[in-house]
Order: sequence, then C-alpha cells, then structure tokens
Amino acid sequence: MFSVDWWSLGLPLAYITVLLGSLITFSSLYRKRKANASATLAPWFPQHLSKDIYLSLLHLEPEPGQEKPPVVPDSIIRAALLRRAVEDIRRIIQIRSAKPACTALLQRGSVGDDLNERFLRAEKDMEDELRDVVQEANALSEGWGNVIFQSANEIAANTAFRKSLNEIQAKAPAEKEWWEKRRAFIQTEFMKELEEGSTYGDGAVAEGVKKKSKK
Repeated sequence: MFSVDWWSLGLPLAYITVLLGSLITFSSLYRKRKANASATLAPWFPQHLSKDIYLSLLHLEPEPGQEKPPVVPDSIIRAALLRRAVEDIRRIIQIRSAKPACTALLQRGSVGDDLNERFLRAEKDMEDELRDVVQEANALSEGWGNVIFQSANEIAANTAFRKSLNEIQAKAPAEKEWWEKRRAFIQTEFMKELEEGSTYGDGAVAEGVKKKSKK
C-alpha cells in the first residue's frame, strides 16, 4: 500500500488558501476604498434645483394648525416636472459635448482618474434621472413619459435661441456705433485723398502754364 504524505500535500494547499484569502481581502479593501474616494469627489453638475422644487411640491408639509398638506394643482406639478426635464436636456447636451474631450485628455494622461470617475458618475446619475422622470411622467399622465423629453428638448432649444437673439440684440447698439465711426473715418480719409489729388492737379496745371509763357 502507498503511504500518503499529508504534510507535503497540506503545505501547498495552505499556501494557496492564504494566497486566495489575501487576494480576496485586497480586492474587497480596494473596492471599498475606491467607493469611498468616489463618494467624496465633487459632483460634475451643481445642485439640481428643478428636481428639488418638483420633489418639494410632491411632499409638502402641513401648515401649522392643519392636519393635511395643501393640495398642489396637477398643472403646477406637470409644469415643475417639465422644467426638471428641460434641465436634464441641458445636462445631457453638456455631457455629450464634454465626453470626446474628456476621453482624449484621459488617453493622453492630461487628467487624472478622479476627473474620469466624476464624469462616469455623472453619466450614471443622468441615466437614473431620465428613468425617474419618465416614471414620474407616466404616473401623472399615462403615456406622457414617451413624449416629455421631446417637449423638453423643444423648450430648451427655444430658450437657447432666445438667449442668443437677446445677446445679438444687446450687441447691436455697440456694433452700430462702431460702424458709424468706421464709416465717418472712411469718408474723412476719402475726402482727404480727393483734396490732395485736387491740389496736385492744380499745381501741375499752373506749372504747365508757366512753361508755356517762358517759351
């Protein structure tokens, strides 16, 4: 019969067990440390005021001496949710615009992992936010979740257009003043050139007359 050296077999098994335990412990500590570091990072976007207003309207507290909270009309609730969706559209546009630049800077090593973590968390938060808005819209009116962001996108586009138009109109007086000054300068320079040309012509004629009289 063969004799089994349990000590020789147990030593490698114990080594493997310790190694696996160390790797599991390290992995767990690393994930916890990374999660804690991610939680302490500054958010990509500022506080979502439109969302806070909407939630405040949904969860109003009773006024002093009243048992029930005041009833908010559905039209105001819908308007607040639509404003929340409009702000979400703006944030989505910002994320889509910043993503190529953020990816390129990360590949070049120009930015650290902290910025990438903030950006990825912002993307994840926006996914959750969009899903929540759709659910809230469907709860207020069946099927509204399918079109609420279309309406919000139109409102955001119109708001951006009006803002650009107002900026152009605000610059119009200054640009008009600059053009008036430029036109006056051009006219002045043109008249000077005409006067100089006229003086030169008169001098040339007088010189020709003198030469003829001498002959």
